Amino acid sequence: MLLPLLLVVLVLIVIIGLWLVVTYNRFVTLRNRVANAWDQVSVQLKRRWDLIPNLVATVKGYAEHESKTLEGVISARNAASVAVSGGVEAQAAAENMLTGALRQLFAVAEAYPDLKANQNFLSLQNELTETENKISFSRQFYNDIVMTYNTALQVFPGNLVAGMFGFVARPGFEIDEAQTEAPQVQF
Repeated sequence: MLLPLLLVVLVLIVIIGLWLVVTYNRFVTLRNRVANAWDQVSVQLKRRWDLIPNLVATVKGYAEHESKTLEGVISARNAASVAVSGGVEAQAAAENMLTGALRQLFAVAEAYPDLKANQNFLSLQNELTETENKISFSRQFYNDIVMTYNTALQVFPGNLVAGMFGFVARPGFEIDEAQTEAPQVQF
């Protein structure tokens, strides 16, 4: 009589142990996927940062009196590159500022027909547009992975394992709503 009860308890302990291992490993896998997705976003952001000095130098030759706009782009670029150490939320805020500054720069470029016809400027503009598309895709992929990870952390009974082993929710990479509007340029 005692032996079957002991066997049932032992089987339950093994099942619970296996469940804990599988759940823990799932959280580790998801956490690593979040980190990898963020790394992919970072690669695209760095590519954008590397393009900006060339773009500013090209525009500078045509639009000397637009120094405030050019300085704003460089300042936003520098702030974005420094924000890397501040985490996802700080990085998102800095990147939103950089996006706004770039929009302003392209709006200024519209006023200079010679600049718009310059092959170097057009090439840089196309590269930057391509990079922005890659950033958008990477950000979307990152946010999807973060949503999967955060949902897994919150769902019962996984939330018990997540709490036990210190897994914490990750922030998404949100775009500032103000960045979706066209910039206003006044001369």
